[in-house]
Amino acid sequence: MTRPPFEVADIVRQHGDRFLDAHHAWVTGQHRRVFRAIAQCRTAALGGHRDRCEQCAHPALSYNSCRDRHCPKCLTAARNAWLAAREAEHLPVGYVHIVFTMPQPLARLALANKRVVYDLLFQAAAATLLQVAANPKRLGAAIGGLMVLHTWGQRLQHHPHVHCVVPMGGLAPDGTRWIHPRPRFFLPIPALRKLFRGKLVAGVRDAFRDGRLDFPSTLERLKTDAAFRAFLRSLYRQTWVVYAKPPFGSSAHVLHYLARYTHRVAISNHRLVTVADGTVSFRWKDYRHGSQIRTLTLDAHEFSAASCCTCSRSASSASAISASSRRGAAPAGCPSVARRLPAPQRHRSNRPSPLHHERRGHVPAAVPPCASSNG
Repeated sequence: MTRPPFEVADIVRQHGDRFLDAHHAWVTGQHRRVFRAIAQCRTAALGGHRDRCEQCAHPALSYNSCRDRHCPKCLTAARNAWLAAREAEHLPVGYVHIVFTMPQPLARLALANKRVVYDLLFQAAAATLLQVAANPKRLGAAIGGLMVLHTWGQRLQHHPHVHCVVPMGGLAPDGTRWIHPRPRFFLPIPALRKLFRGKLVAGVRDAFRDGRLDFPSTLERLKTDAAFRAFLRSLYRQTWVVYAKPPFGSSAHVLHYLARYTHRVAISNHRLVTVADGTVSFRWKDYRHGSQIRTLTLDAHEFSAASCCTCSRSASSASAISASSRRGAAPAGCPSVARRLPAPQRHRSNRPSPLHHERRGHVPAAVPPCASSNG
């Protein structure tokens, strides 16, 4: 893949300090750490290490990476390690991709209560899948799967949604056989949508009663019991989007698709078109109109603010769905299900990848190209 002409790091270096100073009232220490890491990634500021050509002994310099999970250049090693670990867990069945989206009014509440509302989003989506799948009229099986939370959209707007990748089928109630769904049909979307709406609204209602929600100035009108009850009633008039994509093909396709979603930043360097005159233009995919590729231009500070909204610990998190804890012989029809499906657990991806072993230290600013290479 060719090197992109512009990088998010270029924008941070040019406009980051002015943006952080202008918006110090709401910018957090985490935002500052992320901006600093992206600006310094693979530069002399982080040190580096020397490599030597085995053919001509010519030295080459490699600067160290920042290893931050929000950096567009630091996900490859972590993604490869995750892929290798997941290969042993993959089942020899088809997989389906289901997306649960939070309506915009509730998303505004989530922006002020990330940990509480995003956890409720995970719980509601998982409980919905498990309950509908366990219904004998639907599938009558205990299912498992992987869920990934994304809090942004293609245009960098706040858009919380959960991607669920689920095996096509599940364990029978007695755990002795694998139940396959009907061809090219897994679970009914209308039933998923209605149940998901009820569970998430009920979870938010309970969080309000327990005093776990914060209401900043923009949401202060919802602090009273009557106002919040009216807000919850209005959610039933919103459009709740639950979308299922066609089943995957090969198992390799499934794993690489999963890795793309579990290790993903809000915008990659290859989507940037121009960075000039205080503006940033980037490509985005318009899913509402046949996935057409369009270009959006934002002010550099507006782009930085949108990037800050994605710099949360929950911005791209993963969780496992499971309704089974049985061990023993493999069920009939699925010979590799001889172990317990993973128990529900949250996984954070903001730690440095164990594959990145780099030596830090003083390095020169540049090293001439190797004579045995093509420049």
